[in-house]
Amino acid sequence: MAASVTQQSLEAIWRIEGASIIAAVARMVRDIGLAEELAQDALVAALEHWPADGVPHNPAAWLMTTAKNRALDHLRRARMQLEKHDQIGHELEAQEALIVPDFVDALDASRSDHIGDDLLRLIFTACHPVLSTEARVALTLKLLGGLSSAEIARACLVPEPTVAQRIVRAKRTLTEAHVPFELPRGDALGPRLGSVLEVIYLIFNEGYTATSGGEWMRPALTDEAVRLGRVLAALAPGEAEVHGLVALMELQASRAGARVDASGRPILLPDQDRSRWDRLLIRRGLAALQRAEALGGTLGPYALQAAIAACHARANTHAETDWPRIVALYDALAQVMPSPIVELNRAVAVGIAFGPAAGLEIVDSLLRHPQLARYHWLPGVRADLLARLGRHEEARAEFERAAGLAQNTQERQLLQERVLAQSRLETLKPRDPTAG
Repeated sequence: MAASVTQQSLEAIWRIEGASIIAAVARMVRDIGLAEELAQDALVAALEHWPADGVPHNPAAWLMTTAKNRALDHLRRARMQLEKHDQIGHELEAQEALIVPDFVDALDASRSDHIGDDLLRLIFTACHPVLSTEARVALTLKLLGGLSSAEIARACLVPEPTVAQRIVRAKRTLTEAHVPFELPRGDALGPRLGSVLEVIYLIFNEGYTATSGGEWMRPALTDEAVRLGRVLAALAPGEAEVHGLVALMELQASRAGARVDASGRPILLPDQDRSRWDRLLIRRGLAALQRAEALGGTLGPYALQAAIAACHARANTHAETDWPRIVALYDALAQVMPSPIVELNRAVAVGIAFGPAAGLEIVDSLLRHPQLARYHWLPGVRADLLARLGRHEEARAEFERAAGLAQNTQERQLLQERVLAQSRLETLKPRDPTAG
């Protein structure tokens, strides 16, 4: 029993600290694949020692120190095996200083580019242009978000073996290309930034609305994404889209307390108690949006989505929301980031601002789009618009189709309840006396 409790404690600690440990070791060995192996060695050592010795007073520090010691052992062996003893010796001396608690912070500060954040170094390395966009996303979600290959596969809509292969090949490519473990500077920042923003937002979205499983939200992922976004904003204060992403995540995260009931069941936006929205996060989100707008120029996709979220945050009720402005913002978003998902969301806003028939016309134009073939919210949105038009039998069929496509348990149950509601409404509908 004690061993089981210890293992559970270790797993919980690793979920929180694993990425930081891998990042710190990667800074020492300059190899993400090797860093992950050495960090796993520390995890194995904990499994061997903790059941007998007890969980340390500071388990995260124990794992970090053990992993760094494994890295130092590796560097010592490399020094003995390679010909350039002097060069590697200097590297070893610098890395040995990293495990001395008294001045590790000062050393980090002196060596940092803008901020000393190993996790940020890790995400920029994982998003290096030498990798394809798909590989960057998969590797960063694995290392930073702690997602399994199966979860990444669902999020990216690809088979799980494909994701596993991408991750293995990405680590091999980074090693073979000798990609430095550092933060990009100057002109090198721009090309790397878009992929980093994409990955952070993917992590946030997986936490905000889980793709599968029994929980609708995974708060640890949203918290980590927001933290990474804030750190990135400190690194690149002149990048409007960074502030736009931070604003978008904070404004959306402000609703978290109102998005589920006491049983963890989803509460959709129109039905949420807005008094439970986090006012501090709203203020922070609006301030970040203001910083993005103050930098001038055309707003990018994240800033435009943040402006849409701000319309919701500023309204006291769903009915008081400035829906015509939201439609205009979606029009602008469709220009800079055309996609069927954007068009589907625009249909929702049009349906509220200008009536369900107008929204349904847009949705019907998307029915044959291949990217939405398995997307459960396409029939879900269509069902809602049909219900508002009083076409309850058609709405019930669409809610049934949406429920069949949903992979998240809570979303599926919500859609099944809408099926029953439409069935009841169809039963109560007055029968046409002229029919048959």
